[in-house]
Amino acid sequence: MADLPVRADLDQLRHQAKDLLRAAKAGDQRALARIEPVSDRLVLASAQLAVAREYGFAGWARLKTEVQRRAVFDRGDVPRLRAMLAEQPALATERMEHWCDHRKGADPLGYLAMLRFDSRRLGLSAELPAIGTMTRALLTAGAPVNGDPDASETPLITAASYGDAEVARILVDAGADLDATGPATGGTALHHAAVFGMTDVVDVLVAAGAHVDNIAVAAAVGDVTGWLTPDTPLQDRIRALVMAADHQRLDVIDQLVAAGTPVDAVDEVWGRQAMRVATENGRVASVRRLLEHGARPDPPDAAGPDQVTG
Repeated sequence: MADLPVRADLDQLRHQAKDLLRAAKAGDQRALARIEPVSDRLVLASAQLAVAREYGFAGWARLKTEVQRRAVFDRGDVPRLRAMLAEQPALATERMEHWCDHRKGADPLGYLAMLRFDSRRLGLSAELPAIGTMTRALLTAGAPVNGDPDASETPLITAASYGDAEVARILVDAGADLDATGPATGGTALHHAAVFGMTDVVDVLVAAGAHVDNIAVAAAVGDVTGWLTPDTPLQDRIRALVMAADHQRLDVIDQLVAAGTPVDAVDEVWGRQAMRVATENGRVASVRRLLEHGARPDPPDAAGPDQVTG
């Protein structure tokens, strides 16, 4: 079974069917072998059905609808999306399937939650101003705010991981579960936003009342009050320093270093180091602050004998 290419084109798929039919009528055995399992008639509808089945769809109409739905999302065509949802409300909930870049399928809300991040890979506009409007349209049409119960993560966790603060805010306003957990970190949407350096989403989730449950997340949020004590384990402080650097929480960097956190230490569990994370992620203010605290400008990739590990 084949997967649809990222930029599937209906005209090209129609040409595939026409070419298949032409070859079959000319007696091409391979073409005949593709059509015969689905029909005993050599007509265009049979060739289209054969092509649809090869891509994993029950019929040509379903293939056509799936290609059109993704094209509407990728173009940000809100009027067309609303028209499609009015005709087929199930499109707000049915998983997007048989795509080469989403082989496990994609929840429609989840797809929109990662679309702004994916825009460069897909060759789309970097702005994509319609994503929020399309998200609301799906919710209005009946898309469950927490996604498919069988999915590995909720749309909010996807938005948190991919850094779409607008979609995250819309989902939160629609009642998304702030306490749901996902596989990437084993934690909530706030954990995912913190780990992946999505500060704008962190701020949205904290404003919505997301629960902070460890010093590393508190550092990403920018307030370690009550978390940083003389008894806080060294590795927890090192991890918090990495988070503070990634989210440019400069006051937290100062507090952690003042509490004796070694500025060049590597987190034993994640293998992350504050200066390296800040440099790689373009956190210029954090780089400057870490250097002021004596950090090495060329930090190690992993803990070595000269590193404090607890």
